[in-house]
Amino acid sequence: MTTTSPTQRPAGPAVRLGLRENRLQFTLLVVVNIAVGGLVGLERTTVPLIGTDTFGLTSDLAVFSFIIAFGLTKALTNLAAGALTARFRRRQLLLTGWLLGVPVPLMLAWAPSWNWIIAANVLLGLNQGLAWSMTVNMKIDLVGPARRGLATGLNEAAGYTAVGATALLTGYLATGYGLRPVPELLGVVFVAAGLALSLTVRDTAAHVALELAQHPKPPPSSGKTGLAATFIRTSWRSLWFVEASCTVASPPGGVLCPTVRVAVSCTS
Repeated sequence: MTTTSPTQRPAGPAVRLGLRENRLQFTLLVVVNIAVGGLVGLERTTVPLIGTDTFGLTSDLAVFSFIIAFGLTKALTNLAAGALTARFRRRQLLLTGWLLGVPVPLMLAWAPSWNWIIAANVLLGLNQGLAWSMTVNMKIDLVGPARRGLATGLNEAAGYTAVGATALLTGYLATGYGLRPVPELLGVVFVAAGLALSLTVRDTAAHVALELAQHPKPPPSSGKTGLAATFIRTSWRSLWFVEASCTVASPPGGVLCPTVRVAVSCTS
């Protein structure tokens, strides 16, 4: 009589933390953030000129209202992104950010009125708040606690280099081809590349779970964990947090953070 063993499924790739161990996924996320930065750099040179030359705006407040719309939307989306990661996977939010950004270059290129430019910047703020936040969070997830600073630095360097380079490039394109639509259509390349690469990137939920498993469980706390309570605790009440942050940032002798140290001593 023969016995058959149950079919063994091949094990998936082992999840490991570290920059070298996850270099391919990390590099993909760096390129994704280059596309994120490129999309926001798309309008820095041309949109103010479109407001004055194309739509005849004369008020500085009206001309730069697109920045206000973008900044407020991005700030609120950044605030919401933390809570959203508790309900959705990071990759889902990254893809959502790119889908919201799809109409942006087309709206900038063929907007019939200034209100369309404002609407495009609301979508751009949503795109940046989700896509930029998720790229940096996913990089941090991949490298683990030992390389968080490096991961954040590479993310910001890639994104803001793309912002500046795209602003320069759109200026050259506007000189040769006019303010619209050629410079704005560069954004189609960024959207296509960012969305395609985001579909390729794997989610980092397993890396988050691995890091959490490596940490001892924190003691139970009866303190409130809402937004207002967290802001007050980290800004004023948690003296250790402020002092530790200042100590890390300061050179020997604590010259860099005298104001923070005075505030700590006054609130103790």
